[in-house]
Amino acid sequence: MGNVYVGINLEFTRPEGRSFEWATAKAAEMGFAYVEPMVHWGRELLSAAGYFHSVSMLDDPLHMRENVEGHGLRMSAMSAHSPLCKPDVSTDYLKQAVRFCAEAGCPIVITDDGPARPAWGGPDEHHVLMRYALEEAVAAAAARGMVLALETHAEYTATPAAFARTAGLVDSPALGMNLDTGNSFLSGNDPHVWLEEAIDDVVHVHAKDISKEDAERYRGKVRGMLGCACGDGVIDWARIVETCRRAPRDLVLSVECGNAADAERSLDHLVSVGAQARP
Repeated sequence: MGNVYVGINLEFTRPEGRSFEWATAKAAEMGFAYVEPMVHWGRELLSAAGYFHSVSMLDDPLHMRENVEGHGLRMSAMSAHSPLCKPDVSTDYLKQAVRFCAEAGCPIVITDDGPARPAWGGPDEHHVLMRYALEEAVAAAAARGMVLALETHAEYTATPAAFARTAGLVDSPALGMNLDTGNSFLSGNDPHVWLEEAIDDVVHVHAKDISKEDAERYRGKVRGMLGCACGDGVIDWARIVETCRRAPRDLVLSVECGNAADAERSLDHLVSVGAQARP
């Protein structure tokens, strides 16, 4: 039986146009104990100028660690999404993310199959490409006592059967599942049932709710979007928390929503249905 904590994905800063440093300070101010940062390759103007929360993997990971710990926070995972069907990109990207994450003191790197893929070939060829990237990234994670978490997101992870085929490409305890409740719902699944069936493999959860209006408008048409405040949409959070308690490990419900007000209300709601604000 595991403990269930509440964290925040730093995507909530998008409307604010603020930096990673602003995001962690705001997360601590709202009462979160866990954060989920995002990293990227190379340099890009918005982050460098402090208008976006993503952190370059060319920066010193110890600076990230010092910032997070300086606010009394912990990292639940790190978002390092990459196109697995393009191993010329994703292999080195994910291996660098694992090394960066390890030095920053974060236990989990999250990726997904991504929408980008070669124009040629089909599922069989794509799975060969994904296997190469996953084998290399998982080996790097295993050597450091970390986990690579595959998220429920695009075509090859959007349903239980699709996810099982992709995750089954690699046989390693260093490969786990990041179940995104909103993404899985938008793809036409029941995320409550999927979580219950997969709970032994789940290492992290994106706590994403979908408003009733967005559910009617987008379900079956998109596989991912930022959510509304937890408790305002279609997800039964009491059931999600109860299922997470049956996990063989502690889990963090990392809230993924579109603004700070929804983040704060999500924390209040998840605590009200049994999750813990902090260890």
